[in-house]
Amino acid sequence: MDIEKRISELREFLNYHNHKYYVEDNPEIQDYEYDKYYHELVELEEKYPHLITMDSPTQRVGGQAENAFTKVIHEVKMESLSDVFSIEELYAFDRRVRDALGNDYVEYIVEKKIDGLSVSLEYENGLFKRGSTRGDGVIGEDVTNNLKTIRSIPMKLSIPEGVSLPYLEVRGEVFMAKKDFLVLNERQEAMEQKLFANPRNAAAGSLRQLEPSVTASRKLDIYVFNIQRADGINFATHSEALYFLKKLGFKISPDFKVCNTIEEVITEVHTVGEERGNFSFETDGAVVKINSLAEREILGSTSKAPRWAVAYKYPPEEKKTRLKDIVIQVGRTGALTPNAVLEPVRLAGTTVSRATLHNEDYIKERDIRIGDQVWVRKAGEIIPEILGVDLSARPENTTEFKMPENCPVCGAPAVREEQEAVTRCTGIECPARLFRSLLHFASRDAMNIEGLGPALIEMLLEKGLITGIPDLYTLYNKREELTSLERMGEKSVENLLLSIEKSKENDLSKLLFGLGARHIGKRAAQLVAEYFKTMDAIMAASREDLQKVEEFGEKMAISLESFLKQEQTIHTINLLKEAGVNMESKIQVQKAGVFAGLTFVLTGTLPTYSRAEATGLIEERGGKVSGSVSKKTSYVLAGEEAGSKLDKAVQLGVKIIDEGTFIKMCDG
Repeated sequence: MDIEKRISELREFLNYHNHKYYVEDNPEIQDYEYDKYYHELVELEEKYPHLITMDSPTQRVGGQAENAFTKVIHEVKMESLSDVFSIEELYAFDRRVRDALGNDYVEYIVEKKIDGLSVSLEYENGLFKRGSTRGDGVIGEDVTNNLKTIRSIPMKLSIPEGVSLPYLEVRGEVFMAKKDFLVLNERQEAMEQKLFANPRNAAAGSLRQLEPSVTASRKLDIYVFNIQRADGINFATHSEALYFLKKLGFKISPDFKVCNTIEEVITEVHTVGEERGNFSFETDGAVVKINSLAEREILGSTSKAPRWAVAYKYPPEEKKTRLKDIVIQVGRTGALTPNAVLEPVRLAGTTVSRATLHNEDYIKERDIRIGDQVWVRKAGEIIPEILGVDLSARPENTTEFKMPENCPVCGAPAVREEQEAVTRCTGIECPARLFRSLLHFASRDAMNIEGLGPALIEMLLEKGLITGIPDLYTLYNKREELTSLERMGEKSVENLLLSIEKSKENDLSKLLFGLGARHIGKRAAQLVAEYFKTMDAIMAASREDLQKVEEFGEKMAISLESFLKQEQTIHTINLLKEAGVNMESKIQVQKAGVFAGLTFVLTGTLPTYSRAEATGLIEERGGKVSGSVSKKTSYVLAGEEAGSKLDKAVQLGVKIIDEGTFIKMCDG
């Protein structure tokens, strides 16, 4: 086989189908077929690395960023646009343009203003060389590796025959589709990470990740809307340039419209405004530009913005409607979120019949009641929310809302902790929070099931291969179904099943932590397991018994006792017992040793040891590690940037040591 020829064929084949899928939204082959050829190319390039080229689809996702965003000076300034907020201002813009040009007729082009992050893409001889953020318009940041992960950005341009294009710089808007934004926030919620406020923030945060693999997982997209510089070719109009960009392989500004009069512009602006709720991307306006590039040169720019374009911004739309009911939605973390059921109302181009009410406090602060006339808007043009109540129109028969005491999905107790706004379901078998329960159970500090990450858990749940935590230990009977899953070959399945089987032998402390009782962290689970020795003993313990465990306060004892007495928890533990999961503590508490009877608190960053390594050294020598400083603390081991624990140690007169002293103490 001619290896070089085969690699070239695969590269051309995959780039073609990338374009069909990500740019034209018109796939011609199944994902399975694409993956098969992609893996063949990966294997060949690994064997023959000297044959790897910049335009290879395997080069899209780098392992790590080459820089922490080097500064890039834009040779062509990436200008911002002046905003207008009324039709009168559009007429005034038209008058200024015609007066300055001395023309009665000006041709305009109207584009949708995509709410994302503006970037520059540079190509040399048709190959993608560098990509950068807009920054302040003059200086941006090099985000080339992250931009390579966006499938709709061509690595190699399809330059028409006979056209010379030694250098091209284009400007585009990186964005996140609405549906992908909602999925990302669901994932963020499940991982108990901060939610993104809107798709623009999500796109900006994703593009500036230090790890390109994280960017790749976020499903960013791009529309290219301008040529900044093109060596070897000229255009008369902006629309002509856009069509040329499309031929090169770019996704261009969607459904732009060329208009002959300002009246046509205004009609198109209204049309975009009415339809924007149906777009796959978020938009907060329409951009109006002069189409003639020669006329743009005549008009030029101010110090801030071009004189030949404006951005018409749509006002946030608020409407009044009746609140028919309040229903509870249970999220992946078990959070109970009240949602308003509304008389349908048209907002930002779509019909809205549901809106979030966030939490119980949000409802009480605004005195929102069932039956009220309420003001509704779309936060970030996507998520409907209630702003407030028209108290002057309140009917007599309104009903005050009360948060349920039990989860509406599984019936388990719903608990709101002190100083928290959120009420949560506590049922370990609740279908609504099962994803999060499984993710925590399989995590490194819990049962440490390697290979069982978020994507695989999603697939297992979607395919119905598991319906609860104990089902993980029945997957060995479903090898064929597992092998058929995306990116799960026989070797991956074998490794997963071995890791699941190995987890049965984990110490009781890991299992207890993995069950996910509120306020029971890794350290607390270890202390309880060491004290009671068996799961049966822990389950039989009263809260008074639990409070006898060192470092165990009343709040932790109440939480663990109530969790272990729930029917769902008992059922899950019994099934895990039947599956052969270890229910006993194997940890032998070392009484002897240089640190016997001593309690340490760690704070700050140590020069050599990680916190886990230092903890291990202490426990191996018979000592204990506590999370808080008290009069019972023997030593505080302090590193750089030590915080409030160091201050408290000083106040209490607790002895403070550094890593050097600690190492000497370890050696006895």
